[in-house]
Amino acid sequence: MGSRFPSHQLSNGLYVSGRPEQPKERAPTMGSTAMPYTGGDIKKSGELGPVNSGTGSASMKKTNSGPLNKHGEPLKKSSGPQSGGVTRQNSGQIPVLPTTGLITSGPISSGPLNSSGAPRKVSGPLDSMGSMKLQGSAIVHNQAVTTLGQDDYSFRKNFPKTILWSVILIFVMGFIAGGFILGAVHNPILLAVVAILFAGVAALFTWNTCWGRKATTNFIARYPDAELRTAKNGQYVKVSGVVTCGNVPLESSFRRVPRCVYTSTSLYEYRGWDSKPANPTHRRFTWGLRSSERHVVDFYISDFQSGLRALVKTGYGTKVTPYVDESVIIDVNPANKDMSPEFVRWLAERNLSSDDRTMRLKEGYIKEGSTVSVMGVVQRNDNVLMIVPPPEPLTTGCQWSSCIFPASLDGVVLRCEDSSKNDAIPV
Repeated sequence: MGSRFPSHQLSNGLYVSGRPEQPKERAPTMGSTAMPYTGGDIKKSGELGPVNSGTGSASMKKTNSGPLNKHGEPLKKSSGPQSGGVTRQNSGQIPVLPTTGLITSGPISSGPLNSSGAPRKVSGPLDSMGSMKLQGSAIVHNQAVTTLGQDDYSFRKNFPKTILWSVILIFVMGFIAGGFILGAVHNPILLAVVAILFAGVAALFTWNTCWGRKATTNFIARYPDAELRTAKNGQYVKVSGVVTCGNVPLESSFRRVPRCVYTSTSLYEYRGWDSKPANPTHRRFTWGLRSSERHVVDFYISDFQSGLRALVKTGYGTKVTPYVDESVIIDVNPANKDMSPEFVRWLAERNLSSDDRTMRLKEGYIKEGSTVSVMGVVQRNDNVLMIVPPPEPLTTGCQWSSCIFPASLDGVVLRCEDSSKNDAIPV
């Protein structure tokens, strides 16, 4: 049937008004491919560059997706064992246990700690076990080693100088007054009293000079041992136990004893009437110190009371007062000076002459496995237990029964008998 309005039939049979639409041509489609992020640089965009420059292609090469470096290039994945297509990666290097065998929950260093309590890194030559071995001149230049001076005990150093000079002034005035009275009225009583008092004070000073060190070691031996398990932070304690080397073991100077935490070598000379002095204060007919080498480093001590292990901070220039017995290694006189090649070598290494002198070499050390007593302040840093120097020296007080004046113990105190006579405990 005719109609003035055009109409057409749809595919489902329905008639609708209007003219049928002409089919449109489809634009060609391209496959979706993962493209790397180029940071806006078209030169690094792989196949995007040719497309945007007018040299497009209907097909594009497949690129790998993944992490990119700073230049926009994919990183190369390291080969390794894979499971299920997932690459296993280590978070870091496997830690190497120290030679001491001590395992803690945090990093421990034998060096000083920074302001946050973390150990500072120290560079140095390491052996295969991760510990630095120091010999010869390397000890002097290594900051992990504390170089000590001569013997720390001295009666004149411990006795107050003000009191000493006051006593000397009083006796000088007493002798002057006694001599004046003796010459004026011929009465020697005052002079005799001053002389007796002077003799008594001189004997007392001589007694302290000779036996002061022995009295100090007796004080350390009588000081009660503390238990590290119950010791509080900041408490001054004395701990006795077995020594274990830290990361920087030492070696004794003459005997070459390995794995030591403290070494001491002293050369003495006897001065006769016409002999040369060993030092500027060397008196005739006495032994004088000519050369001294004493070094100490950080180490561990295992407490006998509780079994806990603590790090003793004695390296890196820490103040240390050692009372370590030395043993006589060799006595040399002009007649047998060439009988010990080791002694001649030791002198040559230190540029010391071996002319006609009577010499004596002493050596002391604390080796791994030795039993020592340590006095210091307990410091707990996270899970690390340490013994550090006290802020003020400890005084021994007057020992009236022995007629001994007070002595000061400054820094960490080490006490060890002659290690050469005692067998070390294997650790």
